[in-house]
Amino acid sequence: MIRNLWGIDDVSAYLGVPVGTLYQWRSRGYGPVGRKIGKYVRFKPDDVERWFEAQAEGVA
Repeated sequence: MIRNLWGIDDVSAYLGVPVGTLYQWRSRGYGPVGRKIGKYVRFKPDDVERWFEAQAEGVA
């Protein structure tokens, strides 16, 4: 079953970071991959979770 796409508010809540931080990350090429659909940015939950898990690998 396909999960619903997440909006910027969903990703913000999941990661615990402000929406503005996500937009800054996008402009710098950092953060989870999001796709523009019309004027909206949407994220696949699996991509966000995978990105989050990858961040832990760099922590010493």
